[in-house]
Amino acid sequence: MVDLDYLVIGHVTRDLNVPSSQRPRGDPQMVPGRLGGTAAYAARTARALGCRVGVVTSAACDLGLREELGDVRIARDPARASTVFVNIYGDGRRQLIRSIARTIDPATVPADWHASLIHIGPVAGECDPSLVTSFPGAFVGVTPQGWMREWDQTGHVTRRPWSEAAKILPHADAVVLSEEDVAGDRSLVIDYACQTRCLVLTEGAAGCTVYAAGDTYQVSAPKVSEVDPTGAGDVFAACFFYVLQRTGDPCRAARFANCCAARSVARPGLLASPLVAEVARCRRGMMSTGNDGQSLRAG
Repeated sequence: MVDLDYLVIGHVTRDLNVPSSQRPRGDPQMVPGRLGGTAAYAARTARALGCRVGVVTSAACDLGLREELGDVRIARDPARASTVFVNIYGDGRRQLIRSIARTIDPATVPADWHASLIHIGPVAGECDPSLVTSFPGAFVGVTPQGWMREWDQTGHVTRRPWSEAAKILPHADAVVLSEEDVAGDRSLVIDYACQTRCLVLTEGAAGCTVYAAGDTYQVSAPKVSEVDPTGAGDVFAACFFYVLQRTGDPCRAARFANCCAARSVARPGLLASPLVAEVARCRRGMMSTGNDGQSLRAG
């Protein structure tokens, strides 16, 4: 039996970030880039939190997971191609998807792995919705971004309606999504929040809004200089799920997650995952509503 504190399920990806003036072409497997995806960012964050971490993913064998994920347990379903994203930054972010690895379903998860916290984090619709009900007794956190995307034949990624929401939301202990995921549609966010126990909308530099037990809380974030926003939402989600599972307090979890995520945008790529010293500082900050320029109000 492999006992884990934090198990994240989803594709580890190969990411290429380019300015809007460039348009990358070529064989997807020859695209240079860095490791990415919710699974990678959340796994590294959970390790910084002191967790025993596992990742269930699908990727080509040439995607170097061990180099970036260290002592994280990895269950890789080999694929002919890894999931490859091209992130084009200019006025906002546009994405292309070059290739996609295999679907992940409950059978992909090793039978002898047990975790108290499950994070289901699709990036390209790869996680079978049945995963959300496959871990009885565990805390299940969901970041549905990859279920809210579609792409055309050229690979251009756009938003899609989350058709599986009604089947997934009632079974999740917490859900984290971003303003980008819902194109700023607050009515849609409220509809989702009414179907699940706890939902958080991340709002970039403004912090986040927490919907829990019929209440709404606005939690601000520290002010920082942004270098690279990629992965900040995944850092936030990992931190939020971790604290919420342990304390049951969504406001405390949001303060901690905002603190860690704000610091993550000051570094590029997977270096965005929190440092041990940052985790310690944010732990102290979440005990107070005033530390690091954060504030909290309920309504």
